[in-house]
Amino acid sequence: MDSAQLARGLVWYLVFVFSTTCHEAAHAIAAHLGGDSTAKDGGQATLDPIPHIRREPVGMVLMPLLSFYQLGFMLGWASAPYDALWGQRYPRRQAVMSLAGPLANFGLALGCFLAMKLMVWQGVFIAPAHASFSQLVEVPGAEGARTPLTFLAMALSIGCWLNLVLGIFNLIPLPPLDGAGVVEGLAHRQVGKLFQALRQQPLLAIVGLLLAMRLFRYVAPKLGTVLGLLHPGTTYW
Repeated sequence: MDSAQLARGLVWYLVFVFSTTCHEAAHAIAAHLGGDSTAKDGGQATLDPIPHIRREPVGMVLMPLLSFYQLGFMLGWASAPYDALWGQRYPRRQAVMSLAGPLANFGLALGCFLAMKLMVWQGVFIAPAHASFSQLVEVPGAEGARTPLTFLAMALSIGCWLNLVLGIFNLIPLPPLDGAGVVEGLAHRQVGKLFQALRQQPLLAIVGLLLAMRLFRYVAPKLGTVLGLLHPGTTYW
């Protein structure tokens, strides 16, 4: 792995950790506001990534680094605990708690998008010759140079894409994803109980993740259309 790949990996990891931390902190804060302080007491209601890494070192450190080395992008996970009895007692609040994480990701994606759009409008960034996860904009005349602006362009590009993916993927209503928690809290009581039972089965959780990954293949190509708003008339892939 050369120095350019190492630099890209570092930017990827910083964005991944920040995005995942915001996601889990949003869950924890929403639960606390709804009356369940389990995650807050465990230290997850914070933007400090250390408590989240300590809780899920494999999902927050090992898996992202391995997936970047093998695939060129980062995959991983984190979690914020909550009181299942609280969720049963207040299903609507549980639904809000489940929804808070994806909403945090959508907020981060929008922030990155607006920052890039503004800087394109100002001429700081331009449309890239070859768009990718880590290059939705580029610095004019940079030609591979590593400057603060090129790293900013990379971080905003990754932040926009990654948070869109995290938000949409987590809303798929299959256990153990957040979308299942939203359905569990808002659906008819019997449906909610079914989803709750499914979420407690580790094997079914793995099956749910695999099915969600297959379903996401139909969603991912549409993201290029959304990001095409950055550079009207430009086709990404």
